[in-house]
Amino acid sequence: METRPVVTCFLRSDGEVLLLRRSDAVGSYQGQWSGVAGHVADDAGRDRDPETAARAEIDEETGLADAVTLVRQGDSFRVADDDRGVRWVVHPFLFDCAARTVATNEETTETAWVHPPDILVRETVPRLWTSWDRVRPRVATVREDRTHGSAWLSLRALEVLRDEAALADAGRSDDLETAERDGDGWDMLAALAAEIREARSSMVVVANRLNRAMAAVTDESPAAVERAATETLNHAVTADRVAAAVAAEHVGDRLATLSRSGTVRAVVDAAAPAAVLVAESLPGGEGVGVAETFADSAAVTLTTDAAFGHELDVWNADTLVVGADRVLPDGRVVNKVGTCPAALSAAAAAVDCYAVCATDKIAPHAAWGREEREPEEVYDGDADIAVSNPTFDLTPASAVTVVTERGVLGTDDIEEIAEAHRERSGWADGG
Repeated sequence: METRPVVTCFLRSDGEVLLLRRSDAVGSYQGQWSGVAGHVADDAGRDRDPETAARAEIDEETGLADAVTLVRQGDSFRVADDDRGVRWVVHPFLFDCAARTVATNEETTETAWVHPPDILVRETVPRLWTSWDRVRPRVATVREDRTHGSAWLSLRALEVLRDEAALADAGRSDDLETAERDGDGWDMLAALAAEIREARSSMVVVANRLNRAMAAVTDESPAAVERAATETLNHAVTADRVAAAVAAEHVGDRLATLSRSGTVRAVVDAAAPAAVLVAESLPGGEGVGVAETFADSAAVTLTTDAAFGHELDVWNADTLVVGADRVLPDGRVVNKVGTCPAALSAAAAAVDCYAVCATDKIAPHAAWGREEREPEEVYDGDADIAVSNPTFDLTPASAVTVVTERGVLGTDDIEEIAEAHRERSGWADGG
């Protein structure tokens, strides 16, 4: 039996993945649905590494090569097709995709952006779900990721719950990550939701969005959990997008920001300011990457955290836009350290300061943590010196205006939303 290595690529956007229906122009599985797929060897029969092949197939079949970012390459697996006398060695990939307009070639008759559980009910190429299973988010994705922000991770958390519920509903116990948990059906999925919620307990948006999904479940069945997780994911994507659009209406032509926030990035994209001032954002220095991201569309100035407050004034910023790790019920904002002095400096310089986030980042309670980092990052000497190296600080409500998908919020609005989050968190207690 001949062995042929192939790639199967999932392009993910807003929690959905792109599926392509194979035309009669392909040599196998005509009319069936697949991800972006192709041979590892090129048309001349020359070997390529799987990632090179994956990116080439994305370009040829979708025209989205410039819009994708590799998230994960999964372990390969074998699929024997006795009728064709071929053993496929499948290399699965997951890419995040910043665009959704697909330019297909002759190998595709139809495309669809779908939530991955749709794979379980479509006529697909052999073991397409196995490819997704090798790259899909897991509890460990939420627990261990230190690269992405909390809003991004909240979507991954909902994807884990959605997929596990769909598998439980379909009776696919072999693929269930929840298989090691006690109980079945609702009990198993409730335990999973609680575990994901605790995996990043400091990220209030992860907990709020899981609570929103679980509180919406009507009949405590896997199918109901899948529907609720999917609906909540769609709600979350829309809320993040609308919050950015609302904030963009308040932004001037000279915008300042710090740290890394996907929502702030969307604000900049929508507002298209002429100039952007970015703080380096220590610890971590993610402001450097943010500045590079904006450099193609605006005149960018990168400055030190120590100089940022002064630069807000002399650089003539008209708006300071920051994200929010969480908004406390009284309107205070927890965000990357440096936000508080930046907001206070903005107030002194008569610069408007907006914290942009979805309402799911409003915390049900006032508790928050500084998340101390390793003291050696600041001082590694021999003197008897106490070191404070926090990740987050707290900005007073008087120094920042909170903007969400519901518009500009006052402190009464924020408390009302916090109360709704408190009520939803009672699902685990039967409340």
